[in-house]
Amino acid sequence: MTSPLPSGETPPQPVPNPPASVAVFLVVTIDPGGESAVRELLGSLAGLVRSVGFPCPDGGLGCAAGVGSRAWDRVLGGPRPAGLHPFRELAGPRHHAPATPGDLFFHLRAARPDLCFALAAELVRRLRGGVTVRDETQAFSYFDSRNLLGFVDGTENPVGQAAVDAALVGDEDPAFRGGSYALVQKYLHDVDSWDAVAVEAQEKVMGRTKLTNLELDAPGSHKDVNTVLGPDGTEQRILRSAMPFGRPGHGEFGTYFVAYARTPEVPETMLRRMYLGGPDSGPDPLLDYSRAVTGGLFFVPPADLLAALPGN
Repeated sequence: MTSPLPSGETPPQPVPNPPASVAVFLVVTIDPGGESAVRELLGSLAGLVRSVGFPCPDGGLGCAAGVGSRAWDRVLGGPRPAGLHPFRELAGPRHHAPATPGDLFFHLRAARPDLCFALAAELVRRLRGGVTVRDETQAFSYFDSRNLLGFVDGTENPVGQAAVDAALVGDEDPAFRGGSYALVQKYLHDVDSWDAVAVEAQEKVMGRTKLTNLELDAPGSHKDVNTVLGPDGTEQRILRSAMPFGRPGHGEFGTYFVAYARTPEVPETMLRRMYLGGPDSGPDPLLDYSRAVTGGLFFVPPADLLAALPGN
């Protein structure tokens, strides 16, 4: 594939950045008449992030903003990204991937929770009266990159140029070169049922050893179902950005999952295999313990497209 970012081009939004210790995920819908406030906010987003993060140069504050299919014409107009469409709900024999309301998606990340909090508060303040917040999730890094089921998450993530190639649009859609598709789902885990399962059985579900994170030969496992091969037999990659969240006092334990990809076809193929099964396996066994409660698809525009909006 041609590299999406030759030397000298405007950098993307912070999609291929390394994982952070803290994240806040915001999904909102645009109220009637709220379009101008949204355009102004998106146009000034890069400067706002710099201002909030400036006193803490080691804080690593960043924010990627995505726009949903139904909001694209209202906010940006003009040409549309080739692969942008509403999230496709899936109803399998045992599990359901719902589509939930969402016009804008914000992925805030930093090394410190106060930075994410301050930026989220300012985003909400500037959009007040123009949007309705549909979901706000504060997430965190857990032990050695583990999820709340105890397994390491994101092992197969590409790095460096491979991450750029997997996550960012290239020459196939030149008007949106450097952008990315973000498929977003919020999962809740039944940790009591999971903890009642023997570790060896958990490992067969995940396709990896729990302690050492070694790959297992486990047909039909979560790892196996999520391995998608292209026509040439090579594995199709996405950039996963999954982080745990929870409220133990409310019995809430979950994973906020974001798949960044240069085409939505790859993560959507993974979801179809997970929920509907494939030619060689049934649905993902992990779904017996993890339930999706949200679902959305957004396009994260190139930074220069946002910079051209009013407010910059």
